[in-house]
Amino acid sequence: MTMDLLWVLWSLVTASMAIHMEAGGSHSMFTCEPITLRMCHDLPYNSTFMPNLLNHYDQQTAALAMEPFHPMVNLECSPDLRTFLCALYTPVCTEYGRMTLPCRRLCQRARAECHQLMEIFGLSWPEEMECERFPECEDPYPRPADLLPSSSVTAEPPAPVQRDYGFWCPRELKVDPGLGYTFLGARDCSAPCPSMHFRRDELLFARYFVGVVSIVCLSATLFTFLTFLIDMARFRYPERPIVFYAVCYMMVALVYFLGFLLEDRVACNPASPGRFRAATVTQGSHNKACTLLFMTLYFFTMAGGAWWVVLTLTWFLAAVPKWGSEAIEKKALIFHAAAWGLPGILTVTLLALNKVEGDGLSGVCFLGMHDRPALRWFLLAPLCFDVVLGVALLLAGIAALNRVRMEIPLEKENQDKLVKFMIRIGVFSALYLVPLLTVIGCYMYEHSYRPLWETSWVQEKCRHYHIPCPYKVKQTSHPDLALFLIKYLMTLVVGIPSVFWVGSKKTCFEWASFFHGHRRKDSMVKESQQALQEPDLSQLLLREPGPPVARKSRGTSTQGTSTHASSTHLAMLDEPASASTSRAGSVRSKASSHRGSQRRSRDGRCTATSFRPTEERLPYGSLPRLIDQPRLCSTTRLDSQSRHGSTQRLDSQSRHGSTRDLCITAQAVQSTPGNGIHRVVEEDGATA
Repeated sequence: MTMDLLWVLWSLVTASMAIHMEAGGSHSMFTCEPITLRMCHDLPYNSTFMPNLLNHYDQQTAALAMEPFHPMVNLECSPDLRTFLCALYTPVCTEYGRMTLPCRRLCQRARAECHQLMEIFGLSWPEEMECERFPECEDPYPRPADLLPSSSVTAEPPAPVQRDYGFWCPRELKVDPGLGYTFLGARDCSAPCPSMHFRRDELLFARYFVGVVSIVCLSATLFTFLTFLIDMARFRYPERPIVFYAVCYMMVALVYFLGFLLEDRVACNPASPGRFRAATVTQGSHNKACTLLFMTLYFFTMAGGAWWVVLTLTWFLAAVPKWGSEAIEKKALIFHAAAWGLPGILTVTLLALNKVEGDGLSGVCFLGMHDRPALRWFLLAPLCFDVVLGVALLLAGIAALNRVRMEIPLEKENQDKLVKFMIRIGVFSALYLVPLLTVIGCYMYEHSYRPLWETSWVQEKCRHYHIPCPYKVKQTSHPDLALFLIKYLMTLVVGIPSVFWVGSKKTCFEWASFFHGHRRKDSMVKESQQALQEPDLSQLLLREPGPPVARKSRGTSTQGTSTHASSTHLAMLDEPASASTSRAGSVRSKASSHRGSQRRSRDGRCTATSFRPTEERLPYGSLPRLIDQPRLCSTTRLDSQSRHGSTQRLDSQSRHGSTRDLCITAQAVQSTPGNGIHRVVEEDGATA
């Protein structure tokens, strides 16, 4: 008994090591069936099991594979050849789960005696029948212990056996071993390419549709990135992640555009008619072009979602704890490490797991086309996490902004800016979240229905490919092309909202100045800087609810306003009216004592010889409006008895007794973008 058990174990181990069985799991529904092959009749046994030791799923397939050996069997080149062939193609059905292999001596005798005759017929000994694959033994086949009590020959016709054989890879879809290909659970097998569900005209329409949408997205995101390059100082935190977000989807659109140009030359393996192989979907990293497209597309898709989370985080930091631009910018290294590092780790992991798949519809390489676990854990899970975290931070920031608008008494201009900023955040977030949620919904629908689509495809193509048909199929379904078109559309539309954020009159002025060759902002852009600037979130949120108090800013605003000017401005806003009046009087006295001497050049233009800037605020309504005209000289006369200071004439006591012209330059009076004096003066004058 012990020897019998050892023999069974040895047979099982040898079978698993010697003969490659692609669908070893099919034996889980192990049942015996009568032998229908005429060559294997009149043997000591009349029942066999399928799939057999050579991986034939039924006896009809085994009979086709045995046809080349019929001449040798009929000529009786060896008495052992028929027994050896039947032991492989129709093995004896033993107890549940047992497989018995023929002995190596039986194989060697059959091959040695029929070798010359096989050469005459132009046949070679098959590799899967090499004698070294079988155990060394002397027992006949079948052994007496393998015969079942009910294995006596019956005259009744064999009844067809119906069971689920699983998916058997057809010869047309076979690929070279060792590349890591899998399709529907079958190894060294790949799906047909370019698509197993759609017709050629539908594929052509989908290809052009994806190409057009990718061009639109590429243009929009490229415009956003070039606008950033023209004026990088304009896009500071918390708005700067929008630029990196646009760069990510610019690369995504570029990959889809390349897929449109390449068609199916990268996503598909070419057909090989000489080897009876059709075009199949590319898998793994052996195709360098496909791997490069996959790395770029997946990395920047995940990085785009990560930068969306960083964007909502910076808005949250500016709205709730009221961080300034400089305080947020100090964390930029952490933002970049997380937004670029995590997608890189996921990309390298997928390459190590060999999860690259070609997409015949779009012509690119991605993941999850037929691998549902990869789709679930490496695409759906990160996207859902980005959406949940980003929405939570976004709602918290909007709630804080709304509290500021309702509770903190701000000027009407700042109230309007804050409302405008909230509307922009809401519109931008909706334009991002709606397409992204649609993409996630499409992937979830595809993840749920793909097994049914694949079973329906096997049901339709099983007779064409001569493979087992599915057993007891109750429902069939086919994917709709519109689902995939919506998925590709929303994948690319996600990158377009970035252009709505930078779209403003200021952007038009910058591009007009750029195309006219003026790299500096001209006077028109300078004058419109205050009126056309984006809402300064850092300055609007510096005051807490409650009694007005003077406090310092935690950082500069997104437009470059200095911390000193911001804190001074807030101190003036919080001072009582009497204090402001007294300060205005002192400043007025200092301003009236200011003198500047200028001289006229030979060509008649005025140049300043001396200028002493002052940082004190001027009294309410005492500063005249100055227009930036560098080459115009306003000849004014300082009247020592004038109170308004609008038109003054300077009486000099020179030897000629002539009246000198006073030339006021805009560069000496108008403040720089990093100074808050100009804004304070305008607001103080309006208050007065």
